[in-house]
Amino acid sequence: MKPDYEISAIIRRYKRVFYLKYKVLGYHKWVLNALENCRTAALGGHVEQCVECGEIRISYNSCRNRHCPKCQGAQRDRWIESRQEDVVDCKYFHNVFTIPQCLNYYCLHYPKEMYNILFKASKDTVESFGKDEKYLGASIGCIGILHTWGQTLDLHPHIHYIVPAGGIDRTGNWRHTRCEGKYLFPVKAMSAVFRGKFVALFREFLESEGIPFSEELRHDIYKKEWVVYAKRPLGGASQVIEYLGRYTHKIAISNHRIQSIDNGKVVFSYKDYGDEGKVKTMTLGATEFLRRFCLHILPKGFRKIRHYGILSSRKKKTLKELQKKMGVPDLKKDVIVYILSDFKAKRCPCCGKGDMHIIMSFGANAPPLHNMLNELKNNKLGQNIS
Repeated sequence: MKPDYEISAIIRRYKRVFYLKYKVLGYHKWVLNALENCRTAALGGHVEQCVECGEIRISYNSCRNRHCPKCQGAQRDRWIESRQEDVVDCKYFHNVFTIPQCLNYYCLHYPKEMYNILFKASKDTVESFGKDEKYLGASIGCIGILHTWGQTLDLHPHIHYIVPAGGIDRTGNWRHTRCEGKYLFPVKAMSAVFRGKFVALFREFLESEGIPFSEELRHDIYKKEWVVYAKRPLGGASQVIEYLGRYTHKIAISNHRIQSIDNGKVVFSYKDYGDEGKVKTMTLGATEFLRRFCLHILPKGFRKIRHYGILSSRKKKTLKELQKKMGVPDLKKDVIVYILSDFKAKRCPCCGKGDMHIIMSFGANAPPLHNMLNELKNNKLGQNIS
């Protein structure tokens, strides 16, 4: 169901005022421009026709930007399909690593460096517990997914990790985790190790930039415990794949959460996790909404999804050998979780039977197509398309 309001409409209506009020980075402007023009004549497109009923429609090109709510469905489905063949048939655990708010200033001014530190510190923490004979004594794998937002679009950097419940020991065999409960490794111990690794890397970064590590900052970092959040273990392969789909290609806010964009204000829904997850509404000035949205535009080329250990690309051969030993079936064939968005888009919206085939393409800001479409319909062009 198409949402009533879209981020693209907010950008189109309020971007000029936003640019006048704030000093917006050039790359952020480029992203906002892509989202504004997504699936419009500004990006060009093509004419499609159904092979069954002859229905003709215009389809405009997508921007394919990773911050665009319209483009993430298809990208997510393609990513999930490619991950099906990498799943190990065991339980999976979900951990979330979060940094305190006192570091948000540095995330705003040095996002690439800070998020790289967050990835390295959290990944090293998971791997160190995996290698420890006390907990597992094996080389593990994990997938990390960076999110930078909270429900109200405030800055809240954290990484979701999906971790198989086991790893490969020194003999090359699979070793299951000894833990049968909620946690893969003890979260309090992980929290302390994670904080230590992060602060060490953070101090190195500050020194390289000539920034002092003040006593006030040190106090803010250590005055509260760093919490590594853990969710209950996941079941089989199909559940893991479905679960991954919720996190991999999310953006700060979806179009369906936006309720109004009139009178210089944006009203949207959010879940208040401090109040039992109740759904509430928030009203922000349109320029403030765009400012918060831009907080979550990642640096150009930054990888927000990372694969480590036995789930990394360089360990494909090792993973395939492990799956063979475990008798893991061909998950790409046997596990069907998603019907790809691209496939659904090819089905005729009129008859629901035939596929839509491209009969003509056109460039950006092409002349009006109404006359051409009328001529095509009158000639019933495409009914003989094979």
